[in-house]
Amino acid sequence: MLSDFTAVANAIAATTKKLEKERLLAAYLVRLDDASLERAVVFFSGSPFPRREQRVTGVGGAAIGEAVAEATGKSAEEIWAPWSKYADPGDTIAEAFPMDATRDITLSELGEYFDRIAATQGAIAKRAILAELFRKVDAQGARYVVKILTSELRIGLVEGLVESSIARAFERPLDAVRRANMFAGDIGAAALLARSNALESAQMTLFHPFALMLAQPEEDPAEIVAALGAGAFADDKYDGIRAQIHTDGQQVRIYSRTLDDVTHRFPEVEAAALQLGHSLILDGELVAFRDRILPFAIIQTRLGRRKVSEKLLAEAPVVFFAFDLLFLDGEALFETPLRSRLEKLRGVVPGGVIRPSDQSEIRDAAHVDELFDAARARANEGLVVKDPDSIYTPGRRGKSWLKYKKALATLDCVVTYAQWGNGKRRNVLSDLTFAVRKDNELVNIGKAYSGLTDVEIAETTKLFQETTIEKHGPVHRVEPRLVLEIAFDRIQESSRHKSGYALRFPRIARIRDDKTVDQISTIDEVRRIYEGQLKREEGE
Repeated sequence: MLSDFTAVANAIAATTKKLEKERLLAAYLVRLDDASLERAVVFFSGSPFPRREQRVTGVGGAAIGEAVAEATGKSAEEIWAPWSKYADPGDTIAEAFPMDATRDITLSELGEYFDRIAATQGAIAKRAILAELFRKVDAQGARYVVKILTSELRIGLVEGLVESSIARAFERPLDAVRRANMFAGDIGAAALLARSNALESAQMTLFHPFALMLAQPEEDPAEIVAALGAGAFADDKYDGIRAQIHTDGQQVRIYSRTLDDVTHRFPEVEAAALQLGHSLILDGELVAFRDRILPFAIIQTRLGRRKVSEKLLAEAPVVFFAFDLLFLDGEALFETPLRSRLEKLRGVVPGGVIRPSDQSEIRDAAHVDELFDAARARANEGLVVKDPDSIYTPGRRGKSWLKYKKALATLDCVVTYAQWGNGKRRNVLSDLTFAVRKDNELVNIGKAYSGLTDVEIAETTKLFQETTIEKHGPVHRVEPRLVLEIAFDRIQESSRHKSGYALRFPRIARIRDDKTVDQISTIDEVRRIYEGQLKREEGE
């Protein structure tokens, strides 16, 4: 029943210990029948549907709020009034519902409602089905219906923990569960295979995206050499869009890091993939490129477009730098050492729109710095240094891949807006918008939420609450008092901010208690850094 699911979810949310979360979920999963098990692990992964299906319900926050209003008879103002208390749609909406144990449905019924909503055309018809669902659940049921619909479970349960809970529940090897989930693109199917002791039967299939392998940050080149050794492969860290290409020689799908299908935005890459003449999966980066790397802002013009015009294709040309080969003509290569994967990659990707990236074998720490400077001169962000014998571990940030980046510069900025955070930070104002000075005006230039300690966040939250000028939902406009030193990797032109610029990968370096708002950086300083960046990228 959904009530059992919510009770377990709340218990998982109540502990910060990963092993305890795993124990609680495993004990629950082993009790379920097959139909409930298949649905439950998908829901606990934070989605209404298995990843391979690429289905969406097509309902957002507005539709959910309207359906709740229809089901409860409450106004939108009443429904969203507790937002500042929770800063979470599921937790907020739960207060509009009664605690009533008689209002309950099975997980199969819940899944069927999601199926119906996804299959239904039109906002009004979708809302009617959703309202029907809300009439059948109580406060806790509504809470988790919304959390699953919005893919914001926020109980500290990532998919990796769901996999380990499946392994524990049915006493199977964790690596076998992970492999089956990756091959099938369906954690529900993997759970059923685990129960029936048939994990080894899972076969790799194309056209379902999987989480990409991630690199762990490392700021000291000596530590990189110590961890990976001389001879490790250094790849440029491109300033583009991480993506995976799937093709069987007849069709192509390009998936973004967020597992969205973006094929239609890159028709030239799709055409090039069809010409490779192999069934394969590539991991790499889509980069704006003409005769050299172009700024990220150029490739951004492709995003959000339903159709890419010939004019845009000419103005924002792209190439795909392939740095890994994960499947080739029926053979999964995830557990093949990187050096062998790269040898195969160079044999099937000749160049052109899809081209292999260049690797250099590092010698020592000084060489890592030399390679970093060369990567920056090519207008890339830095380096990713990889263990040549490493296997590919989707969705995991291990120590076999290390990324080396340095901040381009820092700016002293003043906070203008503070927003309630998410998850563990939902009770603190941790998402901060900041500005520089332009004549006698403050103009926003970016937003950051990382870099401060928990103690500092608690202290600044108190300050922001005391200096709030006005509120807009979860966002507080605050008096411009707190000055922060902001580090970033590059500057780009942007129409989103009044400054006309945006910082790439901004993070808070420190609080500048020694500076007042009158002493913050100016737009002229921003412009000088930006122009210097352009000159370096153009090789001047």
